[in-house]
Amino acid sequence: MTREIKIGNRLVGDGHPTYIIAEIGINHNGSVQIAKDLIKSASDSGVDAVKFQKRTPEICVPDHQKGQMRDTPWGYISYLDYRYKVEFDQEAYEEIDDYCRSLGIDWLASSWDIPSLSFINSFDPPAHKVPSALLTDHKLLRAIKDTGKPVILSTGMSTMEEIQEAVDILGTDKLVICHTTSSYPCPPDELNLKMIQTLKAHFDCPIGYSGHEVGLVTSALAVGLGACLLERHVTLDRAMWGSDQAASVEPQGVRTLVKYIRVTEKALGDGKKKVYESEQSSLSKLRRYSV
Repeated sequence: MTREIKIGNRLVGDGHPTYIIAEIGINHNGSVQIAKDLIKSASDSGVDAVKFQKRTPEICVPDHQKGQMRDTPWGYISYLDYRYKVEFDQEAYEEIDDYCRSLGIDWLASSWDIPSLSFINSFDPPAHKVPSALLTDHKLLRAIKDTGKPVILSTGMSTMEEIQEAVDILGTDKLVICHTTSSYPCPPDELNLKMIQTLKAHFDCPIGYSGHEVGLVTSALAVGLGACLLERHVTLDRAMWGSDQAASVEPQGVRTLVKYIRVTEKALGDGKKKVYESEQSSLSKLRRYSV
């Protein structure tokens, strides 16, 4: 069984280099310049793609939250107004699209509603992302399926039955399923990385990992356990304002993570026992035979 799909010009799946996504999300805090700084940092680090989040606030914000007030960098404003402040418009995404193209890096987004999906799809992204919160929004899943694009499905807060229902809608021909725990940041004892192997046993498509933990080692371990796509939130500074900053990786950490992943890929090998040329000297000096 071949577990691979194509995202952009890259084959993603078993036997291929890990497809690494730097999740910018809303860590740009509504600033195109911060977004571009994050894109440049991610590109310089060697990741394959950056990802944003796109919402239509009046659809996505529940009615009981729209009028709730909160302190923000824009003052004491309603939650609905805040959600508008961190949304990029057509002009902003055109600038982001041009910038990503100039750097040769893919960009995509999690679309939280159907108008947002139509908006993002107009930029011809290499794939669409389904965030964990929307795994059970079957109407949105069908709309994403209808785009014909590859789909990356995160599975936090979900049961195996709910995951199966989503997969039944999306199909597996152009699907990557990502193991996820939706805690920000996620404690190590709730990462449950062995779920990567469980998902591989249940579904005949590539399996990835979307991590929200603090630190880097566990993300490299996820690759060792079979994740062929990996996503981590990124930030310029974890002390910046915003709900996702604390569970994000700063630029130096992203560079280190990419190195960890590439070393992990090399270290995994092919599982076939052999005597390496580098062992020959030790073999000739140390090997003992007896009968």
